[in-house]
This record gives sequence, structure tokens and C-alpha cells, in this order.
Amino acid sequence: MKSSIPFELSKEKSFFDSLGDWIGDIFYDILPEKGFECRDEQIYMSYQIEKALKEKNVLFAEAGVGTGKTLAYLLPAIAYARYKGKPALIACADETLIDQLVKEEGDIAKIEKHLGIKVDVRLAKSRDQYLCLKRFEEAELYEDEEWIDEIAFTIPEEVFSESSAVKIPLYGARSDFPQISDENWNKVNYNSIMQCSICEKRNRCGQTLHRAYYRKAVDLIVCSQDFLMEHLATKESRKREGQLTLLPEVSMIVLDEGHLLEYAAQKAMTYKVQNYTIVKLLDHLMADGIRESTLYAMEKLQDDHELFFDQLRDDVIPSEEDRKSIRKSEKLIALGKRLIADVEQLLEEFVFESEMYVIPEYELNIVEEFLEDYQEALKIFISKSDAIDWLEDTDGEETLVIMPRLITEVLEEKLFSNNIPIIFSSATLSVNNDFSYIASSLGVKKYQHFSVPSPFDYDEVMKIYLHELDEDQKMKKVEELLKQNKKTLVLFKSRQSMLKFKENLPLMSRLTVGFEGDRELTSIIKDFQNGTIKTLCSYHLWEGVDLPEESLTQIIIYELPFPPKDPLFEAKRKFAGNPFEEVDMPFMLLRLQQGIGRLIRTANDYGDIHILLNEEDRKMRSRFLEVLPVEPQ
Repeated sequence: MKSSIPFELSKEKSFFDSLGDWIGDIFYDILPEKGFECRDEQIYMSYQIEKALKEKNVLFAEAGVGTGKTLAYLLPAIAYARYKGKPALIACADETLIDQLVKEEGDIAKIEKHLGIKVDVRLAKSRDQYLCLKRFEEAELYEDEEWIDEIAFTIPEEVFSESSAVKIPLYGARSDFPQISDENWNKVNYNSIMQCSICEKRNRCGQTLHRAYYRKAVDLIVCSQDFLMEHLATKESRKREGQLTLLPEVSMIVLDEGHLLEYAAQKAMTYKVQNYTIVKLLDHLMADGIRESTLYAMEKLQDDHELFFDQLRDDVIPSEEDRKSIRKSEKLIALGKRLIADVEQLLEEFVFESEMYVIPEYELNIVEEFLEDYQEALKIFISKSDAIDWLEDTDGEETLVIMPRLITEVLEEKLFSNNIPIIFSSATLSVNNDFSYIASSLGVKKYQHFSVPSPFDYDEVMKIYLHELDEDQKMKKVEELLKQNKKTLVLFKSRQSMLKFKENLPLMSRLTVGFEGDRELTSIIKDFQNGTIKTLCSYHLWEGVDLPEESLTQIIIYELPFPPKDPLFEAKRKFAGNPFEEVDMPFMLLRLQQGIGRLIRTANDYGDIHILLNEEDRKMRSRFLEVLPVEPQ
């Protein structure tokens, strides 16, 4: 169903001229009459988006905290979607921010209330945010705790109806089960080894129903950047297999907190080979009646896989970083080649097994698809390509991560060549109004840009303190600052740095401190907001979290957030003429601005920023002073 454009069109004016008039009427007249503040920065941003829509350009829209960025992009996005007859896509930094955008008191609700426009907005969450009926039924066989029953009670009766004509209501989203832990949810949600296209339950699956629902959106589809990148990564292969793409065609894309797109792209475009996954997968497949040659091929693959990971550990270059570089010895390469041959042999054996029907077709297809991806990843790993690879810990399991090529090339091919307007919206996209770092990181060659400051008077509400300390004095300084009993966020540049701090923090001091990783992050943030814990320590929350007013009055930046010396950033440095100036320094300055930006989110916010500087950090003093919103004390 197509909705009407929310303003009159005439032969005398183009759509874009009429859009500009409508934006002006709303921001200058209608909203002020409803009690809204008239903000020049917000109006300017909306007009710049209108220009980008007209020219189908990439736009870096950098607007300070308090500008009203969301409303500035929503109005032109809704009008443009109706003009083009395709929904606009709003891609948020993560799943939690999706719900914030559509909450009852959010900007979409304000548009509906004050402008009288009914907005058709639908959520498209990542696949792991939905219940998998197949995995749920398996979990029911061995789980006997209350949480499994809680899920069972929410599954509509229509799911089990034998009639194909019955209408099944939407169900099975992660947000429907806030009381269930991530650990338990990960036992029943969709995961990457599920082969949905041949699942006999696919037409009754909550994920399928939600996808059919959001594909019919008229105005807005809201998803995470991770899901957008997964869509782009799988788009062509799904088309070849006769499947629908994860997202429909859209008229434009808004990347809210757009500076994080690079990380979403890295996540979607990589292969992951885990130590125990293939062993467990093949163990599950072994059953009475399987041919002896197939069993032998499976066992050989398992044995060689374990030998490969044993050698991989030997070839890892010792480092404190999460991503650990790999030497790639001749022995490791030889084992990789042997594994590729093992997979080829096993896939040939599976051809005969499929004719005997001893292994269920569904399970056999899942394993075959998994092995093909596994084989492709190993081919890239042992080749002399420009692939980037490393070993890391993912959910407690050793994981070989392989990135086939630079993300810039992938994004240029799959996102920026589609000839639709793409809007990056964030408070931090540039370094001193220079957008070249983010543009080069993403492979954007042609773009518009602007930067408008925050309307807040930072001198009145924020104080920044610089503390020059030796490394062993930092702990004492933090303990001293925490005694002031302020709601405090302590930011670290890495997980290792935070864990080292945690180890040295006295046991009694830990009682009122929450550490990222101790449990699900959203629940820790909630406890911090309601005062259950006074201090929150994190290495991820440099961006993407709003803690207004009394929820946060002090930020401690434990060290300057330079990027790690890991394989991914080393690859970036390799392609830079001056690695420190082109990679390290811009990354640090952007992240520093993002961290400082956590403090002042509304007109009623106030507080202090404390930046702890060791000897190396002090050498950068003149560089980072340029991006601070106020003069330090």
C-alpha cells in the first residue's frame, strides 16, 4: 500500500523544492507552535539531507549532541520513501538502539502526534534475534529449567495447526523475552549453521513471519548495521539460490551513528573457523548405519582439524591484544591443505549417504553447507592473497578469523555503487572538520559533508581535568575520584587494560563497580542507571549509550584510546603513507570525542571528565587539546 506524500505537489515545483518548503514550514512554524525549540543546526542538517537526496550522494552529516539529528533525517526520509514508492532504511549502531528509535516517547511518535502523519515503521532485526523452532525443540529435550517453559508458553497455538491456511501472529523476537539470559537464548535462537531454506518449519518460523511483515513497510524499515551488512554480504548468493534477500529494495539509507559502519562490515564479511564447532557438528551426525568409509572420512577430518588448531596455537605471535597474529609456518600451511582435501573427500562420501537416507536430509544439508564455507575459508587462509587473519576468543571458543580483502573494496562494490542516497549521521565523523579518515576507511570517494556544533553551552555544564600520572599511579587516582560518590563511567582502550585494572582494584572497591563482560551488558547498564552500582567500567561504551542527567555525572578516561597493534589495524597501517597520522591519530581523536560525548546528552546534563595521561599520552597533549569541547582545568 502506497501512502501519500505529506505535502502538495504542483507542476510549478519539483518534489525537492516542495520538500524544502515543507521542511521549513515544520521547523520554523508548526513545531515551535507545539512547544518545540527552533534549532538552526537541526534545520540546516535537514536541508543538507534534502540536497543529498536530490543528487543521490553520500552525505557525512556531523551534528553535535542535542542538535535533534533523528528528527532532522526522519522527515525527509519519510517524504522521500513515499515519493519513490520504496521504504527508507534506518540502520542503527546496534540492536538496543533500534528499540530506542521506536519507543513510545521517541521522535517517530512525536511526528505522528504533532504532524498528524501515520508512519509505517517496521523493525528488521538480525537473524540471531529470533527463536529457531528447530533448536527450541532440541533444547526442550534436555533443558528442565523454567526459562524453556516461559518460551513454550509464548508460541502461538497456530504454529502447531495442521492447516496451511491458518494465520500465525508475529512471535519469537528476542525482545519478547527480556528476562531470559543471553546464555540461554543462544541455545534456542537462529545460528549460522541452520539451513533455513530447506527447514520444514520455515513457514511457521517467527523469523520468517517477521521478515514477511517488515518487507511490506511503506515508510521506514529500522535494522542494525550488522544486519544491513549481512544483507549485503549474502544478497547475491541468496538470489542465485532463488531465495529472497534479507532486506527489500529501499529508496535511501540512513546510518545512525554512522562512524561504526566499518566494524559492522568487518563482522559481516569475515569467515570464522572455530576449534570445536566442526568436531561437535560431525559427532552429532555419526549414527548407526553410516558407511564405514564415511565414518573414516569424518574421523580423519576431526583429527586433522585438531592437529591444525594445535599448530595454529604454536604459530600465534604472543600478544596482549584480543586479535593475535599468526606466523603461518610451512607445517600449518601443509595441514591446511590436508584439511581442504579431507573436506573434499567427505563431501564425496556424503553424496552416497544422501542416497541411503540414514542421515536426515535436513542435517546432512546443514553440514554440507558448513563444510563448503569451512573449505573456502581455509583456501583463503593458505593462499598468498591480501587476506587479513588472526586468532581470537569468541564466546569462550578459539576462533580463526579470516577477512578475504580490505573492507573498503567490499563496501565500494556492495553499498556505495547502488546509486541511492546514503546519509551518515553522528556527532563524531571528522577530526577538526576533516572527513578524509572516515571516507578512506569506508572506501567513499565522492561525498558531501557538513559539521554543525552542539547547541549546548559546554563551558557551563562540563569541566575537563587532565591528570599527568605514571602508570602505577592511575589506580590510586581512580580510587580517589570514585570516593566522590558520583555516578561514574570509566573507559578503557581495550579489554586487557580493563581486566588489568580489575585485578588490581581492591576487593571492597569492586562491590559497587560493574565490569563489562561480567554479565549481559544491557542488564549492567540498567543497574547503573537505577543506582544498584555506582561505577561502570567498559571498553566498548565510547559510543552508543545514553545516560542522561543524574544517571552519569563523571567520566574517567583511563588512557588515550589509540587502536591496538593487531592484524586488522596493522593491515590498515600497511596501506597508509604515514600510518601514525593517517590511522592511529585520527582513530584516537574520534574515539576520544565519542567518549567525552557520553556525558552531555540533554539540556539538563552536567558533570566532569577526567583524562589520565601516562608519559606516552602526554606527548600527544597538543594534538588532542584541539578536539576538547572546553579548555581543561
